[in-house]
Amino acid sequence: QVSLVESGGGLVQAGGSLRLSCKASRSLRGYNILGWYRQPPGQQRVLVVEMKRDGNTYYGEVVKDRFTVSKDNAQDDTFYLQMINLKPEETAVYYCGASVWNSMAGGHWGQGTQVTVSS
Repeated sequence: QVSLVESGGGLVQAGGSLRLSCKASRSLRGYNILGWYRQPPGQQRVLVVEMKRDGNTYYGEVVKDRFTVSKDNAQDDTFYLQMINLKPEETAVYYCGASVWNSMAGGHWGQGTQVTVSS
C-alpha cells in the first residue's frame, strides 16, 4: 500500500502558473501509471495527464501544451504537474494517482489539492 500527498495548490489569477507536487510514502519505481486528474465543482473527476511506464504520456486535450508532468530526477517517490496560463474553468480539486495496473482501477489516490483560478 502506498499513500500519496499532493501539495502546491492555491489561488491564482487567470493566466498564472502553479506547480503541483505528489509525494508518495515509498518508491514509485515500477508503477505503470503516474497521473494527475481533476474534479471541477459538481462534476466528475477527469484525466489531466498520465505518464505510463512505457514512456508514453497522455494529456487531456484541453491542457496539452500548457501542462507538463515530470518526475523528480533525484527522488523516485515524487512527481509534478507544472501548469501555465491557467483558466478560470480549470478551478478544481486536483488529484494525483498511481497504479501498478494498466488503469487507475485499483490504483492509489491522493486526498487532492484545491486549485482556484480567478478571472
